[in-house]
Amino acid sequence: MCGVIGVVANSPVNQLVYDALLLLQHRGQDAAGMVTNQGQRFFMHKNKGMVRDVFRTRNMRDLLGNMGIGHVRYPTAGNVDCLEEAQPFYVNAPYGLTLAHNGNLTNTDEIRDELFRLDRRHINTGSDSEVLLNVLAHELSVAIADRDGMRAEHFFIAMRRVNARIRGAYACVGMVAGLGVFGFRDPNGIRPLLLGQRTDELGNHSYILASESVAIEGVGYRTVRDIEPGEAVWIDAAGNLVSEICAHETQLSPCLFEYVYFARPDSTIEGTSVYAARLAMGVTLAEKIKREMNVAEIDVVMPIPDTSRPSAMQLAHQLGLPYREGFIKNRYVGRTFIMPGQETRKKSVRQKLTAMPSEFEGKNVLLVDDSIVRGTTSQEIVALARESGAKKVFFASAAPAVKFPNVYGIDMPTRTELIANNKSIDEIAQAITADKVIYQDLADLIQAVQSVSHGRLNQFDASCFNGEYVTGDIDAAYLDALEENRKRAKQEAKPANDTDE
Repeated sequence: MCGVIGVVANSPVNQLVYDALLLLQHRGQDAAGMVTNQGQRFFMHKNKGMVRDVFRTRNMRDLLGNMGIGHVRYPTAGNVDCLEEAQPFYVNAPYGLTLAHNGNLTNTDEIRDELFRLDRRHINTGSDSEVLLNVLAHELSVAIADRDGMRAEHFFIAMRRVNARIRGAYACVGMVAGLGVFGFRDPNGIRPLLLGQRTDELGNHSYILASESVAIEGVGYRTVRDIEPGEAVWIDAAGNLVSEICAHETQLSPCLFEYVYFARPDSTIEGTSVYAARLAMGVTLAEKIKREMNVAEIDVVMPIPDTSRPSAMQLAHQLGLPYREGFIKNRYVGRTFIMPGQETRKKSVRQKLTAMPSEFEGKNVLLVDDSIVRGTTSQEIVALARESGAKKVFFASAAPAVKFPNVYGIDMPTRTELIANNKSIDEIAQAITADKVIYQDLADLIQAVQSVSHGRLNQFDASCFNGEYVTGDIDAAYLDALEENRKRAKQEAKPANDTDE
């Protein structure tokens, strides 16, 4: 899961892109990058780390021009520790082309082979984003061959060919040197991408593309709409915007996990308030708790900061129970879910959360979290509650049990890492040392999000919950190969003297 920004403005965009990336920092903390354009030159800076650490004053001075794109990285493919895989990516032809990608391709190996054998293009990293950029570069070169310059129609021709070749989840922004900024979204609309606009005092329009509305409105633009599934948008250097649907078959199936965890609560995606969706999740989860246990056993409801707070507040209200903040969050530690490596996540929980014994002492506590994925974080949180004096610890998840890998850009690719994949609910409770675990039902989660979507959302990608992959190309053999590749990558990353003993 990553965050992307693309801007065409009437003044330098370096500070604007930086500010927007800060607003998307929750979507990726491994690396950040920016490319701007002045004349026919690109100016690029990217590095590992948080946005505030990657960009210094000396870097910002060198990022010249009124067009730019940016990226925050959460690695799901390629080498986690490889700086070369920080985005945006660049190729020098046609014209000079840059790309920033949020999502994950599911036919990367096949396309990588085609690019080498048929298109004579070289891929230098393990990133599927570099593969996607080279597919686009090749198809754009074909579309403008023997023509006197490039126009928007050539970009749309290329995008129809790109969509025909690649599969998976992709919401992308990019730039053609001296010509314009573009954005496009996969035919299923799995990953979000929105369009914003600002009009200056002279009536001139400038445009922004971003992964979430909070990054648009937080820099002074107005959210216009979501980019549609299969749609491509071209904004030339003068600020003229045109768009076209570039896929034969499209359906809106956004990732349900965006509403559960990834998106900021103050964002609106597909016309749906993330905050309102999480409140609705609390209502349906409260009804499930009423059916599953005696509510009188619960003394207090507590959220696991921050994502689950709206659900926990609404749940407590629905059950008529006290709501308390028992954990204090250290805001200088990143999101544990998107941290690479189980040991890193486990260690960071106690760095991130501090329990207040006065709120736990002698009480039966219902902890509410957005989800339980690997169980590592949940186990540490339950231990913290018990160490702080809780008599009983019940654990409720605003999301259903995560039983299947997500192959569309969320780092939960192996079944063996998912605590619910081969355990019953009672066994999960035992594994995380909770007295009881209660999961949201999938039908209730879907109903909760739909209830605040104003009729726009009819279906979702819920593959990590139900194993149904909307792209239609994922089978057991694919998942087996993915798991084997991940195991091999882990072994290769180990120091020579490291063993499993």
